[in-house]
Amino acid sequence: MSQDFAGRFLQILNDGMLCLMVSMGHKTGLFDTMSRLAPSTSAEIAKAAKLNERYVREWLGGMVTGRIVDYDPQAGRYSLPASRATLLTRAAGIDNLALFAQYVALLGNVEDKIVNCFRKGGGIPYSEYPQFQKIQGEETARVFDARLVSDILPLTGLVDRLEEGIEAVDVGCGSGHAVNLMAKTFSNSTFHGYDMSKEGVALARKEAKKMKLKNAHFKAVDISKIEDKGRFDLVTAFDTIHDQAKPAKVLKAVHRALKKGGTFLMQDIAASSHLHENIQSPLAPMLYTVSTMHCMTVSLAYRGEGLGTVWGRQKALEMLAQAGFGPVEVKEVPGDIANYYYVTARE
Repeated sequence: MSQDFAGRFLQILNDGMLCLMVSMGHKTGLFDTMSRLAPSTSAEIAKAAKLNERYVREWLGGMVTGRIVDYDPQAGRYSLPASRATLLTRAAGIDNLALFAQYVALLGNVEDKIVNCFRKGGGIPYSEYPQFQKIQGEETARVFDARLVSDILPLTGLVDRLEEGIEAVDVGCGSGHAVNLMAKTFSNSTFHGYDMSKEGVALARKEAKKMKLKNAHFKAVDISKIEDKGRFDLVTAFDTIHDQAKPAKVLKAVHRALKKGGTFLMQDIAASSHLHENIQSPLAPMLYTVSTMHCMTVSLAYRGEGLGTVWGRQKALEMLAQAGFGPVEVKEVPGDIANYYYVTARE
């Protein structure tokens, strides 16, 4: 048994290091470049990618020994099989997994500060994660592009009304891509995006201007202090409620902001509130790590509840009921193993 665990732990160490190499392969565009090349030498790959050959060659060593890139030692040529490129390149769109590797280095930057929190409590504020908005924006944009209009919004049953014209708000909108996509698709409706991040709101406004949208509006605001009352036909919250310092207060604010009969669509992590029920989840170790090093700690930094990423379905339903919402439908989108979609209304 100890030998089995030793083997598993060596694999953990290797894969942890490989995540950093995969992240660099994504950021430098090496996976994208290799997917377009026939089997090539390190010099040819570096030239095509406009990168330094010595660094490319060492990176390729990690990719080959990590079983990600194939290598022909006689010809001295490297290749990225098409079956792997479909999970590692930007062309893969929603199936691109390489971008997630970027979180390893991002979270590693705050490791020592998190260790200090273990000893003294408290948390790490958003300001300690300078690239988070950019990385998360890249992650969520490809999901919204592929699924928001075609699969996610239809869960609300409001597509016809959106086409006719209603007023909606996305709370915790981040860089606002979802708002801008909805505004572009449903030109008769008006969309708002609220987020406490001035950086995120600035990115949202920049994109809206580039898309020449007149029906997308953004505001930097603490979403637990939303002052709107009975204003919106639809409120959305995409992967944000568990991050909040005061999620219960946010949910009550959302309830208050909805018109009577208005719909709330909440996307959040597909997990159970009970640890033992998450053991078989293929994403659980990653989710608990991200929670410890980001989602939970940023909430605690603002003296919040610290729900964490894996607050789970049972807790979510409990909190929605406490906020005053009516019956909740928990829905799933085919192919999306990461999220539940909670659809409810203000009665």
